Amino acid sequence: MDREMISRLSRADHPINSPLDDASVRRLLHRTVERGDERVLDLGCGEGTWLLRTLAAHPDVTAEGVDNSAQSLARARKEAADLGVGQRLVLHQQDAAEFASAHAFDAVLSVGATHAFGGLLPTLDAAHRHLVPGGRVLVGDAYWECEPTTEAREMLGEYEDLATTMDRVVAHGWTPVFGHISTRQELDDFEWCWTGSLATWALDHPDDPDSAEALAVASTHRSQWLHSYRDSFGFLTLVLRRTSE
Repeated sequence: MDREMISRLSRADHPINSPLDDASVRRLLHRTVERGDERVLDLGCGEGTWLLRTLAAHPDVTAEGVDNSAQSLARARKEAADLGVGQRLVLHQQDAAEFASAHAFDAVLSVGATHAFGGLLPTLDAAHRHLVPGGRVLVGDAYWECEPTTEAREMLGEYEDLATTMDRVVAHGWTPVFGHISTRQELDDFEWCWTGSLATWALDHPDDPDSAEALAVASTHRSQWLHSYRDSFGFLTLVLRRTSE
């Protein structure tokens, strides 16, 4: 079973690929896209969920998304057509870190995709290159709520605690104008949906050659979550502006 299929199946019941519920997503987008006529870019857009919600809510917004997954972009195009917003959406299949545009954007999004740039601060550098003066960046990344296990660090990577993360963002030239710390329910719901959606597919398709592997992947992920990182993993989403242009 390839990673694309695992990713698609595990997101069936949680279309935002981050630990955020619908109310949190609406608030964050409202604080990022305020006028309603912005040009919006999503770096690492996946299936375009953030952009599709923005376009559906604001008929004068135009948007572009960048991702290296052809399958994800194909699903984004289909959903955009179904919603009637396809004429206002341009999608680019390429590495988000290498994307270049002839024009700048009023808002740049990158939630849960900082790995594509090598971390949070390089993601902000990339977003800044695409941003108009006075524009806003919506970025989401992990932090440690408490000292993680060795296994958690090896599994998820190197992060800082919440206060240090914020200090680094501010020292890098950004001012937070809004933010959201994912709640325990949002964090747990994301993991239950990830493992549960994949396991449900496996149980519903026992004769599929990928069924046993899907069930094993769900089981392994659930065990890693509960034993290694549930108590230490946190997720922070920020709306940022440059402190000085």
